[in-house]
This record gives sequence, C-alpha cells and structure tokens, in this order.
Amino acid sequence: MTISADILDRLKAIVGPAGYIDDPADMEPYCVSWRDGWRGDTPLVLRPASTREVAEIVRLCAEARVPIVPQGGNTGLTGAGQPHPGGAEIVLSTNRMKAIRDIDVLNDTMTVEAGVVLTTIQDKAAELDRLFPLSLGAEGSCQIGGNLSTNAGGTQVLRYGNARNLVLGLEVVLPDGRVWDGLRALRKDNTGFDLKQIFIGGEGTVGIITAAVLRLFPKPRESQTAFAAVTDPAAAVKLLGVMRDRLGEQITSFELLQRNCLEYVFATLDGHEDPLSAVYPWYVLIEATGQGAPGSLREPLEEALAGAIEAELVPDAVIAASGDQAQKLWAMREELAEAQKLSGTGIKHDISVPLSRIGEFMERADAALNAAYPGIRHCSFGHVGDGNIHYNPLNPVDWDPKAFAAEREKINRLVHDIVAEMNGSLSAEHGLGRLRREEAEHYKSPVEIDMMRALKHAFDPHNLMNPGKMLRP
Repeated sequence: MTISADILDRLKAIVGPAGYIDDPADMEPYCVSWRDGWRGDTPLVLRPASTREVAEIVRLCAEARVPIVPQGGNTGLTGAGQPHPGGAEIVLSTNRMKAIRDIDVLNDTMTVEAGVVLTTIQDKAAELDRLFPLSLGAEGSCQIGGNLSTNAGGTQVLRYGNARNLVLGLEVVLPDGRVWDGLRALRKDNTGFDLKQIFIGGEGTVGIITAAVLRLFPKPRESQTAFAAVTDPAAAVKLLGVMRDRLGEQITSFELLQRNCLEYVFATLDGHEDPLSAVYPWYVLIEATGQGAPGSLREPLEEALAGAIEAELVPDAVIAASGDQAQKLWAMREELAEAQKLSGTGIKHDISVPLSRIGEFMERADAALNAAYPGIRHCSFGHVGDGNIHYNPLNPVDWDPKAFAAEREKINRLVHDIVAEMNGSLSAEHGLGRLRREEAEHYKSPVEIDMMRALKHAFDPHNLMNPGKMLRP
C-alpha cells in the first residue's frame, strides 16, 4: 500500500511545519531501533504537540486506512516502536508532548503528557520532596508514554511494582480518533472494568496514550547500598528472604549479577573496579531505603549481612561508604547491556519464573545450552527480587557472531521450554513487539491468544494501530 500524496499533505497540515519530518535522512532515527537492528520505512514522521492533534491524525488515518506506529523515546528492545519495511505506515512520535499538566502534592500525584522523559518526572518529583520510583537504564531518553505502553519494570519493582502499579488514570486516543479522558486521580474507583490496564502494556496496539496521572511516594531520607557475593542463584533467593525478614519493605532493589557479566564490564568499559578482594561466581546488589535519619539503616543492614555470612549464604560483602561508592556499584549493573554488546553477539531473554525456582531454572538452562553449544559464554543478571532474569548467552569465542545469531530460534526454544515447564513468562518486562510475537503464540494457550485477538479487534477492527506488533496480522 502506498499512502497518497493528498493524505500526506492533510496529515502535515494538522501538525504544521514544526510537527512533521519527511526528509529521509532526518526520519532515519525514527525508523531504526537503538539496539538489535529493527529497521523499517515510512514516508512521514508526525510530531503532534497536543492530544487534539493526535486525535485529528488518528481520525484521518482511520478514514484513509493508514496504519500508525506510535513511538516514544524509541528505546524499546523488541521492535515494537519501528515501522515495517515498505513505507506503508506513518510514525507518530510523542516527543513534543512534554507538558507536566498538574501536580497535587497532597494527593501524591503528577499528571504528565506522554512525551515527558522519565528523568524529568523523577527530578520534578524530587524537587517536591517526592519519589517517582520507575527507574531503568534508558531513563534519560525514554518517555513515559512508552514506559506505560510496555509496562516497564526496572530496578525498584520489588518494592513499588511495575509501571501499571504506578498509574491512577490515563488519557488515550482510540483507533477511531475519539479521546478517552480517564485522567482520574483516584486510588479507589470500583465502577466497572479498569480500562486503563488495557492500554498499559498494550504496546500501542489498541490506542495511543497521550497523558497519565502518576502516583508519587515519599522521598526516602535514608539509603544504603550493599554488594554481596553468593555461591549460586539459589543462595541469592535465600538471602533475599533473610534480608526481607530483617528489613521488610525497606529492601527496595535486589539485583543478581553473574561474575562473567562483570568480567565483560571490566574488559570493555573504563572506570570500574572489583568491589571485593576475591572472585566469586555470583553477586547481589542490594538497596535499602527508608524514612529514618541518614545512616539509620546501616546497622540493620550490617546485622542482616553478618547473619547471612554466619549462615554461610554470603562469603563476603561490602556496604557503600558514600553516595559516590553506591553510584559506582550501580554503574556496573546499569552498564551491563553496553558491555555485552561490546563483548560479542548475545541471544537475549527476558524471562520470569517463581522466585523459588530461579536456581533450578539457571541450572537447567545452563546445562541445556552447554550441551548444545560447547564453549557458550553465559551472562545472566536481573531483578531476582521479582523473579525476572535477563538470561543472555554470548557466542563461543571460536564462533562467527553471525553464525551464532542464526541459532536464535533454537536457543530460544531450549530456554523457553524450560520457562514454560515452570509456568513462567518469556517476557517479564520488555514486552512482545515483533521479537517475541511468535514465541508468545507458541506458548500461550489458544484461549489466551483468542482473547487477545478479540480485544484487539474490538478496539481496532481495521488493524491500523501498530499492526503486526504483539499479535500477528
């Protein structure tokens, strides 16, 4: 399908000269993913500045049967934010919709437009002595609309939950151009279906989120960060239980890191050093936060770690002596993705299993891949506190990276079969997009796929909203 020049001109007129891009070179960044090579074509990138303009664009596209690819900061990892090849879709970017519409400190809410960058929200909350806890590696460039459309997770899910737990209300442009004003700043509203949850995690396939009411929390007064060695992932899960028994909900983050991953960081990126004097196979990065006086959590954290050392769960540990040291520990975790990229070709998995079975999953998955691909290099890390592991094996050093990449489907099947047997998920936080679409169809029941298709068809009968993402056409 070719989009007519008349329709393109009418779309341009809606947003004005500042609101569209049609030069191929300038459109390139909107057509290519920042990682993993997703690429497509479009004749036009639209950058509306208001919900009204979004609605007019969608209404015209519905009339002309023009598919739309909604896009935020273009930091996704599954190919959901890029157009398909062929130039039959327009890209609608929310990056001009940057208004913070309202802040209600007494109600602990902030109403923002979809294009507001995540760090802007975090910083504004901090100015008000509040916390917006969604935190992830791309927070300096990702936009809240995309965060919500993918139900982003991040490092503080253990305490605060995924993106869907941080939203009270939404404003959404539906596939026919109507606007649903659901910007209710209510914590209790028992008047039927919770419609906002259809769009959170919907990857732009049933509507375009244009604004949201976000929950704010008290800003922590105290924070302590620890880095502890463990013998294996099962020991890490046991340690989590110990830490939560001692400090309860003050355990905000609990990240698992395999030694191999740190070796890739040390080998490829400057400014990092080993936190412990000896080498161990696994580590956990722990953050505890609370409302007590500065330093008040240090002694409880020390006592909890001492108990874990006495119980032989932890051979060694260190607590950051300053904010700068804590940032250095977190920098190792946050730069793992870049270190992997520089170290070889990785087959990335974003799985979750029950916490009690994380150790079993790691043992079985490692054994299966070691048998099938001798010399495969392992790199596993993630949010073990909520059962989410990024299981990302790299090519053996004597393998051509392209040859290893060609094994993606076979490796996926080995890993995901184990996940399915454990009643886990093949995508814990990154979504399906195009990357996991067929895998989800393989593992989900026909009933579940039918329900997803029915929902998609009810909202978008002509399949114009981000077609081919999450579900096959």
